Parts: sequence; C-alpha cells; structure tokens
Amino acid sequence: MRKTSRAGRRSPSWARWLLTVGVVLMVLSGGSLVGANLVLSSATGAVDQENLIGGARSAADRKHADIKGAKNILLVGLDTRPSWKNKEPSRSDSIILLHLPADHSRAYLVSLPRDSYVEIPAYDNGKQPYRGGRNKINSAFAFGSRGLEGQEAEAHGFELLALTVKRLTGITPDAGAIIDFGGFKDVVNVLGKVCMYVDEDVTSIHIGHTADGKQAVPYKTDAAGLNPRKVPGVTANFYKKGNHCLTPVEALDFARQRDLLANRDSDYGRQRHQQQLLKAILKQAVHDGFNSPTKLPKLITAIGKTMTVDNGGISLEDWAFAMRNTNPDDLITIKTNDGKFNSESVPGIGSVEVLSDTTMELLRSVKDDTVPAFLQANPSWIADS
Repeated sequence: MRKTSRAGRRSPSWARWLLTVGVVLMVLSGGSLVGANLVLSSATGAVDQENLIGGARSAADRKHADIKGAKNILLVGLDTRPSWKNKEPSRSDSIILLHLPADHSRAYLVSLPRDSYVEIPAYDNGKQPYRGGRNKINSAFAFGSRGLEGQEAEAHGFELLALTVKRLTGITPDAGAIIDFGGFKDVVNVLGKVCMYVDEDVTSIHIGHTADGKQAVPYKTDAAGLNPRKVPGVTANFYKKGNHCLTPVEALDFARQRDLLANRDSDYGRQRHQQQLLKAILKQAVHDGFNSPTKLPKLITAIGKTMTVDNGGISLEDWAFAMRNTNPDDLITIKTNDGKFNSESVPGIGSVEVLSDTTMELLRSVKDDTVPAFLQANPSWIADS
C-alpha cells in the first residue's frame, strides 16, 4: 500500500529525494559494518513499493530489467499542499536522476531545474486528459495528477513526469521514488547532528528568535513566497562560512534557503547546499547510525517511512547488493547549466529555465553511460561538496 499521509505536508524539495538515495547508499555502507541481512530486510521491508513509472516503461524494458549494467533512478520530491484532498494538482519541486555506471563503482546525481522548459507529452489519467505542450517540467506531475487524489494522483503524476523525462533525455527510468519530508526530519533527529562545511554565509528567512529567546519568523514573504521583508525585533538564524556541526533544525533550515545567500546564487546555491547536506548526512548515518545498536532500529524505521518506491522489477535488496561497493564519498553531484541562470519569459507561463546545449550533452552522457568523459571535458560542472 502506498502511504496517503503526505496530505497536508508542504516541504522543501531536497528533503524528500535525499532519503531514497539514503536507503540505497546508507544500507549498503552500513551493511559492511553490521549484520547485512538484518539491515537489508528491515530497511527494505519498511519501504512502500508501487508501480510509479507505468507507461514510461515498455514491455521490453520490464522484460529486461536486470541489476547488471548502467542504471538510472528517477527521484521526485513533491510540494504537497493541504488542499491535496481537494484534488488540487501538486507540482514536483525536485527532479533528480541518480545514475549508476555499468561497474556500479560510484553514483552521480543530476538535478533537473524544476522550471526547465520542456515538451510534456499528451496524457490521459482517466479524469482530466492533458493535450500535451511545452511547459515547466514540474508541471508534468500536476497535469498527470489533476482531478485525482492520494495514491492515484501520485501514480499518474509520477508516470507523466517519467514520460516527460524520457522524451527529454531518451532515458527510461529503471526505478523511481517519491520522497516524504516528514520522515527525513525523523532521520536527522535520530542522528542528532550533521557536521559539514558551509561554503558561503547564509541568512535564514524562516527561523530566528526574539530578544527574549523565543523562536520567531524573521522575514515575511508575498503569497508566492518571494520578496522577503524583515520582521522588526526578530534576529534571523545565520550560518557563517566554515565548518559546523548543525542541529537537526539548523541543518534543515540551512538547506532550505535561497533568498539571502552571500553569493546571490539563489536556486543554484540552494541546490548545491542540498547536495552537500546529502553527503554529510549519509556520512553521519554511516558513522553514528549504522555503528550504533541503539540508533540503528530507529534510523531504519525513519528511512523506510519516507518513501514510495517503484523498484523496476528488481528487489530493493538486489539494488542494495549491486551498490555494495558504493559509499557516500563516491556520490558525485553535478550542476545543470553550470549552476548559472539561463532564464526566459514565456507568455502565459512566466519565467522558465532553458537547458543549455552543454546540459543536453550532460543528459546524453547519462543515457550513454559516459558521464566521466563529460566531467573530464567540463570539470566546473562538478558541484563542490
């Protein structure tokens, strides 16, 4: 059964795809440190498994599902709003391709900007058919899920998004996942802290405190969540450049920020910080979680509760086994558009991100399993982490 408790949860994009990567990488890294069979059966048994990719996977794709060779996993985080129950479409606010090369020696994360201007294919979800057309890529989930709710909305939204990614890249996802922020919060709480390098000064618009120490929101924004305005009498959380051990609240808050970044790199800065936090949490989990008999059961349960997974016909245990030699240090994060804005204004749609020719080369290298050659030619596209 797919969970339906996501209704009412609105959360930042990075927080949900993180744990899908975690359940693959952390389980394996931990498996070499504790009883592997116990870890694998406990963790994978806690994960909801459903057919999410649907029509994006052809009969031939299903027939030849195999753990050998290069693999691509589509990870999707949702901006699920309280009105989900009222059948309001939900846009995907994070779209990630996790690429495993044929030798499974490492993993690559490629984030597709949610405002990428792409062709979305026609799609009939049985309620409100979509005629197809060009739009922001995060609209695909909304068009696939509109008129539906709960499990049905998730399945159809993910399927149209998978079809859109396939049209854009030529890649049929071998597996996929929808991630839930609430569960991720539990994972960080189990770990207790996250130690990482903060690469630029960051001011929070979400969390601060008054003179008497009470937590308060330091900035107000408009209805679209833009144009932050300072709230008098409230001091914002400030994350200074350098090495820090962040509390769970601080870690989650840091990676949400895009407005008041010292380098003024907005969404691309936030994407980079999310990737850095991902690796930091994976390392922390391996070091403090999988080595701890007291933390391990809680950590496994928290990981399992975060996601709905389409395993592509391959058991999660086999996915994990195939990545047994991969650890958090082998996770390479890659920028799209070289981390630079390439925006255009489209009538009726607004500001969109146009994927550059080099970004399309990157996506072809993912399809062709030639990512190392692309990175050798474009070393600046590796995100610092």
